Amino acid sequence: MATKALIVVDMLSLYDHPDAELLRRSVRDVLPNVRRMIERARASDVVVIYVNDNFGLWRSHHDELLDIVLSGPHAELVEPVRPEPDSLFVVKTRHSIFYDTPLEYLLGRHGIDSVLLCGQVTEQCILYSALDAHIRHLDVIVAEDACASIHRDLAAAALQMMERNMQARVVRSTDDGLF
Repeated sequence: MATKALIVVDMLSLYDHPDAELLRRSVRDVLPNVRRMIERARASDVVVIYVNDNFGLWRSHHDELLDIVLSGPHAELVEPVRPEPDSLFVVKTRHSIFYDTPLEYLLGRHGIDSVLLCGQVTEQCILYSALDAHIRHLDVIVAEDACASIHRDLAAAALQMMERNMQARVVRSTDDGLF
């Protein structure tokens, strides 16, 4: 049986980019599902790892990032999914959760061979992260209703690509057997 980790991608955000309004609408829709997945994973002793952009703050750590977003104008989109003080947290530099991060090492140390992805953005960071997980021979599961998108059509295509090209399992956050 696979040892799984729930990876929460880029949910600590200021939502201050050109596509932010479209993304915020989608985040509001998926936020309850992301929150429930985090709760279910913790209750099932599944490792939860937050992987997040660093906003260009190369000295940053997760407490600093959390303080920044919680004092920002869209804290209500972060508060429900905020990391616990002892949460595993990886700061990323680009779109993929693996690119120039210690995530692969962390997963190996925890014996994880299956990643369950949720967060944002389906057609960007989730897609690229799923590909990088796949080429590392990890099983990939994507909770489609717990992933926010900017462009629904591109998100649908990205989910289809993940399923077809990466053998990812595309699931609903409420599916039995996830945790």
